[in-house]
Amino acid sequence: MTFGFASSAATSITASANAASNLARLLEPAEWAAAGIPLLRNPRDVVSGLHSRHLPTPATAVVAVLDHEERLAASASFARRAAPVDGWEFRNVLLAHLRRVIPHDLRRRTPARTAVLLYCRDGDERWTEEDGAWMWGLRDACTLHGLRCGAYITLTRGGWQVLGEGRGGRRPNSTSSPDDLANGTAVAEPLALRTAGGAAEALRRTAAR
Repeated sequence: MTFGFASSAATSITASANAASNLARLLEPAEWAAAGIPLLRNPRDVVSGLHSRHLPTPATAVVAVLDHEERLAASASFARRAAPVDGWEFRNVLLAHLRRVIPHDLRRRTPARTAVLLYCRDGDERWTEEDGAWMWGLRDACTLHGLRCGAYITLTRGGWQVLGEGRGGRRPNSTSSPDDLANGTAVAEPLALRTAGGAAEALRRTAAR
């Protein structure tokens, strides 16, 4: 009985330590705002462009790399797995998708490109621990891939919002239809744009016709 009690206590302590570690791998809005994240010149255009290309639904993340003129160089979308909120796990999946769509810039003295993350989720525009874990993951993935850490944007039924900046809008939102890629609201892209995600590829083929 004594052995069983000690084992149970050890398990409880381990679980508590793991939970505390997970909570440490997140950034709160004040920390994010103090990190010197570069502001997007045209956040609505960036959001509209990514929404049109990837058609995100709740629990879908879109990571994109922008050049110094805020043109889209590469992007990838993926569904968030049903797993506990953990910035380390988010970092790993973001890094894996960045490696798939664009070479790293680790040889540069200073980052020349910026990665931004658009996350479509349920709920309202208020910050959540899940948002904090995505922020932590984005910042760490950018460091490991030689990129500048850019904006974290949420997309909900109420619209979009750049967390830490207070900028947002009602459209696009998680239920709106995509804008036409040729209507001037989408992000300009170089010919060598690389994307990942079936929805984006299908949309690009349709727009090319």
